[in-house]
Amino acid sequence: TRKAAMLRASVSSLVGATRTAARSMAMRGMATKELKRTLIYDEHLKMGGNLVDFADYAMPVQYKDSPYAQSIIESTKQVREKAGLFDVSHMCSIRWRGKDAIAFVESVTVLDIENLPMGKGSLSVITNEEGGIIDDTMVTKTSDEKGDHIYQVVNAGCAPKDIKHFEEHLGKFGGDVTMEVQWDNRGLFALQGPKAASVLQKYVKEDLSKMGFGDAANMMVNGWPCFVARCGYTGEDGFEIFVNGDEAVPLWRLLCDEPDVKPSGLGARDALRLEAGLCLYGHDIDDTTTPSEAGLTWTVSKARREPAARKFPGSDKILKQIESPKTEVKKVRVGLVPKGAPAREGAIITTKEGEQVGVVTSGAMSPTLKHNISQGYVNKPHNKAGTELVVEVRGKSNPAVVTKMPFVPTNYYKPA
Repeated sequence: TRKAAMLRASVSSLVGATRTAARSMAMRGMATKELKRTLIYDEHLKMGGNLVDFADYAMPVQYKDSPYAQSIIESTKQVREKAGLFDVSHMCSIRWRGKDAIAFVESVTVLDIENLPMGKGSLSVITNEEGGIIDDTMVTKTSDEKGDHIYQVVNAGCAPKDIKHFEEHLGKFGGDVTMEVQWDNRGLFALQGPKAASVLQKYVKEDLSKMGFGDAANMMVNGWPCFVARCGYTGEDGFEIFVNGDEAVPLWRLLCDEPDVKPSGLGARDALRLEAGLCLYGHDIDDTTTPSEAGLTWTVSKARREPAARKFPGSDKILKQIESPKTEVKKVRVGLVPKGAPAREGAIITTKEGEQVGVVTSGAMSPTLKHNISQGYVNKPHNKAGTELVVEVRGKSNPAVVTKMPFVPTNYYKPA
């Protein structure tokens, strides 16, 4: 059936989107010991989580054979219409403290943290000397009982190299700054969807209607101290909740028991982020991709583009591309709507005459739109919306049209 075909496409999308090939395992067996576990690993098992190896963590693709069971298509719809709860505890949290913390984090990212309002966060990128992206990251200016500091989240698969990169730069920096890594000792959950705010509002005293997308604050959630940021990776409204280790399981259970909430896995997360036109590190962006090529020029704050601004790795090349995109940027990330079989990572993109002009980096059947969507890099001038191209899939040449992203309109919340 069409629905079954879409489900297979969504699962295959996850397989193509992870370097570990997301191989299913007998998670109760000995092989599990080779993988890291988040604090709610046992909850995933109880809820029927189909666990796979993702960034060296045992993580659920979806949930089966339990009251929480949903297909990837159903889970995607759940987040679009109500709310889904994702365990993102495999991602790494870092707190930067000290009077020179802002200066240091600005020296390794492209964000203007100096002028970032307290309690506000933004997506940024960590760059190398060639202007490539080492990782994409959320950076927030906040405060706690220890004082003002910078809170940062990096991808699980990149965290070891990110931390090594930071340590190398700390050795050269010489200022008053310390790196506090918080990883497997805390829970990090993403409550996503149009019902996320009404669900969370039941358990906090703060008025969430005054909290815009990108805002963050310390608050008590059902009496448990948490750090809550209004952000996410789905294109929908939502929150990421940092909770201390002892309260991780109780908070997960509390939110999953809400009528409008279902636990969601990597399958739906990948489908949602692709529909939203968001990048998956290691596939849509990597250490050879510049912000301008990736469509992430907006992450380079205007203040960081000024001649007198603090330098960051690769700043000369990155700023030159921003200043002269017509001559300095040769390829760009685009959206594609292909016909035929889904065009996945690695599929070659050509003109109708057969000239290779790009490559697909992510692709799947969209559960929401019910047709194929892909993103990839295309050489100029073939990147313009409406351009008719061809993708090579399983030995067949299928037509594809360049389209603007996001494929599905985003619903990020802004206070009235």
